[in-house]
Amino acid sequence: MGSDKKVIVQSNWKMHKTHAEGIDWIESLKKIEPEVSPEIEMIPCVPLTLLRSISQAAQSSSQIFIGAQNVNWETWGAYTGEISASMIADAGASYCVVGHSERRTYFHETDESVNKKIRALLEAGIRPIACIGESLGERERGLTLNKLERQVITCFAGLSEARMQDTIILYEPIWSIGTGHTATPQQAQEAHAYIRLMLERVFCKETAEATRIVYGGSVKTHNAAELIAEKDIDGVGVGSGSLEISEFITIARISSDYAELTHN
Repeated sequence: MGSDKKVIVQSNWKMHKTHAEGIDWIESLKKIEPEVSPEIEMIPCVPLTLLRSISQAAQSSSQIFIGAQNVNWETWGAYTGEISASMIADAGASYCVVGHSERRTYFHETDESVNKKIRALLEAGIRPIACIGESLGERERGLTLNKLERQVITCFAGLSEARMQDTIILYEPIWSIGTGHTATPQQAQEAHAYIRLMLERVFCKETAEATRIVYGGSVKTHNAAELIAEKDIDGVGVGSGSLEISEFITIARISSDYAELTHN
């Protein structure tokens, strides 16, 4: 990754953790923060019920930033059970995941709806973490790059160069989510390089280089170092591996060692 960009270590708690469990997790992470390179950004993305309390617990940190897991693109209205970008900002979050493969599969979210959510978040001052990636069938049919091209064009339509640079892309090959099957570092690098090429075509070279592209998909302690060492991988997103704080801390330390090596 480029030496001028901070390395991202993001976690997704999904539908897990009570208030007490969440506070214990974040307090444990805060304890090791002095040991982590300042070139690291740690971004726990937590359930809505924990958003304010976890954000307050991390308020004194300079490297821990809290994210939500979903948003509605509408500003307000009769949308029972939904939450707006301004509500997420009011709760203290800095980031929000959009377009996760589980949201696309179970709740039929599309690239078009993801685009609306990205634009609403940016308008509210929240940085989106936009998930894109191919299915197993698409990969087996040689359609990975076609899928990524279509997603980059559609998900980021209408964004300015500055707002694109404020957006994080999380490449998650759907076939690796929760399956234990991880893309090889070479497969991940190929996808990330193509995403960056598409950003250059749609926006410009500066935007392509400045936008952080993170890999997510069964990231564990045994493969994090190889993934993050690839040229176009700017960090990792950890799903089930982040539920145990010890696993997330180990991945953060691995990422920290790499960041120190590349920034010095």
